Amino acid sequence: MRLGLVGYGNGGRHFHAPFLETARGIEIAGVVARAEATRAAAREDLPGVPIHASLTEMLEAGVDAVTITTPPQTRRDLVLEAIAAGVHVVADKPFAPSAEVARELADAAREAGVVLSVFHNRRFDADVRTLAEVLEGGRLGELWRVHSRFDLDQPDQLEAGPHGGLLRDIGTHLVDQLMWLLGPVTSVSARLDHVELPEGRTDAAFLVTLQHASGVTSTATSTKLNHLHRRTLLAYGSEGSYEVASTDVQAEAIFAGKRPADDPVAWGYDAPEHWGTLHTADGDEQVPSAQGSYVAFYEQFAAACARQGPGPSPAEEGVAVLEVLDAARRAAEGGETVRLG
Repeated sequence: MRLGLVGYGNGGRHFHAPFLETARGIEIAGVVARAEATRAAAREDLPGVPIHASLTEMLEAGVDAVTITTPPQTRRDLVLEAIAAGVHVVADKPFAPSAEVARELADAAREAGVVLSVFHNRRFDADVRTLAEVLEGGRLGELWRVHSRFDLDQPDQLEAGPHGGLLRDIGTHLVDQLMWLLGPVTSVSARLDHVELPEGRTDAAFLVTLQHASGVTSTATSTKLNHLHRRTLLAYGSEGSYEVASTDVQAEAIFAGKRPADDPVAWGYDAPEHWGTLHTADGDEQVPSAQGSYVAFYEQFAAACARQGPGPSPAEEGVAVLEVLDAARRAAEGGETVRLG
């Protein structure tokens, strides 16, 4: 499958290209980049890959699919242009500015008969995959609660302005992970903490509580401004608990200069010192890390485009996540619980 990468900033260069290069059944057929520094980076990383000035130019050259990883405010029009050209699409997160716009994109893809997936790549994180295996094993008994915390000491990377905010950034990933693990959400409550920035008032931290149709309660919390760096997951059940303080192992490897293509079999495992612990009446037990690999996202996407199975995080699931995020914002503004469905 010939896939074009639209945008080669931090996301395109670090969270898409290395995994596309490794994914079986995919060839990077072109890059859309305009700024000379970005074009130079693409030439350095992907020698011989054509660089285009626009999506329109890339589509005219011919591709089977595209990944749209440009700034959020540009994403709707580019996704619709690609769909209208009859190519399959991966849309970076946040998928759309609202659930209403997301539905428009999902409907357009369905009518055109193309695959549209949201880049909810963090379903393929090692810690979440390990927790999924623990839950499937049933040793926690009846599951009561799951708590997800992802604090980053990155004040310079807070996306500001009307299209920014931490809820749409990290919140998209954490809510999607919890819905993937625990199922649909029936009600939402939330607190958002704001700062005043030159681009406008921006949410810089959040605490979101979700009630799932399964009866499980989950929480998602994050900050970028409080000078903390922690990633933890905690699950409580009638027969025990599971806790882990993990690392952002794939991102850390990428920024350290490593690539999944170097050793795909060993890629994406948390080191033993970061393994989680299962607490039951039988005692404490370390749980080895499952593999996390964003390569798997793209291989599943390629298979879906070949009509060989469902896509990873299809558009309809992206709509559901945005419905929860929209509800969380209303809940925080009104100081109330918002019911869904």
